[in-house]
Order: sequence, then structure tokens, then C-alpha cells
Amino acid sequence: MVSDQLFFHIHYCNHRSFDDKKHAPRRISRTLSHHELILFTGGTGMITIDQRDYSIKKGLLCYIQPGLHHTFAAEAGPGGFLSVHFSCAEVVWNQNQWMIHEGTKKLMRKTGKVLTDYYEIEALFRRLTTCWDNKRPGYPFAARTLLQQLLITIREKFRRQNQNDSSSLKVETIIAYMQKNLSKHITLQELAALVQLSSTYLTRIFKESTGYSVIAYFNQMKIDKAKELLLDGDHKVKEVAHLLGFADEFYFSRLFKRSEGISPNEYYSKNVHG
Repeated sequence: MVSDQLFFHIHYCNHRSFDDKKHAPRRISRTLSHHELILFTGGTGMITIDQRDYSIKKGLLCYIQPGLHHTFAAEAGPGGFLSVHFSCAEVVWNQNQWMIHEGTKKLMRKTGKVLTDYYEIEALFRRLTTCWDNKRPGYPFAARTLLQQLLITIREKFRRQNQNDSSSLKVETIIAYMQKNLSKHITLQELAALVQLSSTYLTRIFKESTGYSVIAYFNQMKIDKAKELLLDGDHKVKEVAHLLGFADEFYFSRLFKRSEGISPNEYYSKNVHG
């Protein structure tokens, strides 16, 4: 859902509480050019996103991606919601330069879901809207940080709520297997056989869950471990490559530079010898 390479810009935050049982019904029909996240804290009515209807109730979380038409019809009576409107960009460090891609892709698989335990999400959401309303010095950065924390917490909440989802469990099995076998060379076919899926299907569900391809994720885990080994100062680059299952030291160095922007030797010199 959320990549660690996303940079967020918040357009505005909103929060409404309707305590009067006779408040006028609210109706909206629109298509936005940015992302929107809404948590309903009460009320009744209907929200339709991309021709799919969701009954408004406490704990309903809705995500609307750019360009997706939606209608909102809240009925008279008490209720409320919290919302944040934002854009994002994918910022990638590649070949010693930053590359920026506008983030219009879907950040969540589901457009609407009722949370069984929404209190933690609501508390974070209220911190975000309060931060935005108070406009204290540094609030744009603080709000962006809270938004990212909110999205990560939602992802974890979805994961726990979907513990019986076999696809999610298989992805977790793959990641745990990778962690235990960082010193080995593992193929996509081997991992697919481990969880009894086709390579094509595993590739799709893994990318949906993590934002990375299977092998790219495994290689990044190796690079993270390589940085630890290099900082220890007891291993040469060739030894680190060997310890992490790379038969070709130069291929390892290319992967490292693609990830970090500098070679392993430069990383060692910069961080160990200053």
C-alpha cells in the first residue's frame, strides 16, 4: 500500500461533527485530481465510489484515488467524519540522482472497509486534523509525518484484520524465508514452490502487498544487511558479497550503487573513516 519512497503533500484536512439530529442532509458528487482518505465517526447514508456502494457507519474507512468519481449522501441526524486530501510523488535515488514520478497509482487495494477496531486510527486521524488546524510553526512537515504514520498504521490494521487472507499469509511466509536465507541465492520459482503458487501469481500479490517485485525486495534486504556488515569494519566488499550469496562481486557492487547512490567502498570510506 505505502512505499517508503513516497513524498506527500497535503492540500487540506477536514473534520465535521453533526450532533443535531435535524441537521440538513449533505450531498456531494465529484471527481478529484488528488487522493482522499475519509474515516466516518458516525452517521447514516451512502457513499458510492466507482459505482460501488458503502453504507455510512462508524468505523467506515474510505480511500478515493485521483480520477475516481464518487458521490456522498449523508442522511439527517447525528454523525461526523475526518478527511485528508493529499497528493504524493515517488522519489527514487538512482545512479547518483533523484528521480521524481507523480504518484497517481492506487495506494490501497480496497476503496471502502469497516474497521473492527478503529480507535487507534481515529486517534491518529484527529492528531493530523488538529495539527493542520492549529497551524503551528512547522505544521506542514508535522502533518506529512502524521499522514505517513496514519497510512502505515492503516496498512498494519488491514493486515491484522485479514489474518485469514491466504495471500497475505503467503507473502509473510516468503518474507520470513528470505530473512532466514540472506546468505543464499534464491529464485522466484523456488519461492513460488514454497507457497504452492505460480510464479506469475506470486509476483502479482507480492507487488500489491509490498510495492516491490519479489527479487527486488530480497535484494534490498541483502543491501540493508550489507550496510551493517560494512559498518562493522571487519569485512571487505568481496567478503560481504560472498556472505550474502553473490557469486559476482561486481554485480553486488552495481546493485549496491543503484540502491545507495555510491559504491560499497565509497560507503565504507564515508561512514567508517568519515
